[in-house]
Amino acid sequence: MNAPVTMPPRPATAAPVNPAGPVTGGAPQRPNVLSLSIKDQAGLYAAYMPFLARGGIFVPSNRPFRLGEQVFLVLSLLDRPQKYQVQGTVAWITPAGTPMKTPGVGVHLPDDDNGRMLKRAVEELLGKTIESGRPTQTL
Repeated sequence: MNAPVTMPPRPATAAPVNPAGPVTGGAPQRPNVLSLSIKDQAGLYAAYMPFLARGGIFVPSNRPFRLGEQVFLVLSLLDRPQKYQVQGTVAWITPAGTPMKTPGVGVHLPDDDNGRMLKRAVEELLGKTIESGRPTQTL
């Protein structure tokens, strides 16, 4: 018979802290909530990310995020009374300290009715401005 192999103990490590609260069992974590109110067409142009397949919105934030992280976005556009609510994915991160750029995240819109409705509304509000070569929050 072989003697059992004993492994040296591993040092204890702290579990990552979930800002949405403790993880319970196998329950899914709630996504971070981002809220943004865009007041004018210039702000909408600066925030919109047409180079993403389903469109995206840049949201200024100093909070840490990871690429691929699920977030819930509540967005007000110009003078429209409707608040758009979508669950998207972080597809862009501008870290704090980036020269000449506002820190924040780009939220890739979801491939669902809410995402398509928001993309349609943004592109309708921007019209031909979307083709401008002016700099934005991301590019």
